[in-house]
Amino acid sequence: MKPSNIFNLIVKFLHRETRQGELEQLENWIQDERNTPFFNRIVKIDYLVTLCMGDYNLQQAKASIRRKIEVSKRKGRIKVLSRMGIAASLLFLVGIFIFQKNNVQPVIESGFNKAVLTFDNGDQIVLEKGKKFKTESIQSDGENLVYSKSQSNKNAPKSPSYNNLTIPRGGQFFVELSDGTAVWLNSETKIKFPTKFIEGKTRVLTLEYGEVYLDVSPSSQHAGSKFIVLSKNQEIEVFGTQFNIKAYEQDSSIVTTLVEGEILLKTPTDQTLLKPNQQSKVTASTSKITVEEVDALQIVSWKNGLFAFEQETLGEMMKILSRWYNVEVVFETAVRKNYTFTGILERSQSLAALLEIIATSSGGEVKFEISDQSIIIK
Repeated sequence: MKPSNIFNLIVKFLHRETRQGELEQLENWIQDERNTPFFNRIVKIDYLVTLCMGDYNLQQAKASIRRKIEVSKRKGRIKVLSRMGIAASLLFLVGIFIFQKNNVQPVIESGFNKAVLTFDNGDQIVLEKGKKFKTESIQSDGENLVYSKSQSNKNAPKSPSYNNLTIPRGGQFFVELSDGTAVWLNSETKIKFPTKFIEGKTRVLTLEYGEVYLDVSPSSQHAGSKFIVLSKNQEIEVFGTQFNIKAYEQDSSIVTTLVEGEILLKTPTDQTLLKPNQQSKVTASTSKITVEEVDALQIVSWKNGLFAFEQETLGEMMKILSRWYNVEVVFETAVRKNYTFTGILERSQSLAALLEIIATSSGGEVKFEISDQSIIIK
């Protein structure tokens, strides 16, 4: 069976349009081990959508698909996958890229784990895969940075020393602070934090710019010490929780999304308590806080290796992609900035792969050209 035919068959299955004979064809095709890589790719994306960015278990996903095929065969028609409209569209776009390789573009690979650690005295260390770094209180395997846990206050300095961690364009990194707080940093991000927190004193982390996801160690484990996150004209008091802050220098608003727990958000003129699946926006000009309900897991999908877009404009999408792939973007036709896209894409894909998907979804209206480290949108 031709690749395009099998893919069309899978799309029909996801759209609940498969006939009995087609279901048998699909089942026979799955039994052939040579089809495993392609099948794995489709199942992986489908399963990510199903679990809304949850943990991925390939064998469980395969078993789920096969069970659904058996049920469908017995009933003679598809009555499952009620939320597969978006997934099917996504898989269709991925499939178009897989089978259309005649339009070759220069290869620009995805970003990877890299960072620059700056000490109080101005010394710097480049952190990236293959470069290990270790001191008495810090260690890194080149992909993660871990500070040793604070054990006692007997010899603790009255004023802690601070480190800066800077993530360049095309990078990401993870750091575990001395209190156990976990911080994921997206591309083009900088944070400032103490090398050790003093027990009983307020714990403070500053987001200079960029985007971070925090899983904060609760105050109950640190003698009641509050945890505060500062960013531009916003302050967040954390009650042991998980949340995301996006505060890029070129953005007009600071966007905070709560995944779990509670946070108290303050500005010079306003304050509010955020609950899970709520997102606040603070404009730099007025410091006014606005809150709306969102799907928090979609917002923080970058931490799990995904881009999740829902009716996102091409202009905003290209800001995100340009940071991750470290490229410049040029719109020859400004109206293209308003084109919207909905889908879930893998951050590990090459830039050409993602652009092909987006171009195809536009019905050919949007065309991309990659030149060195620039994307030209026609």
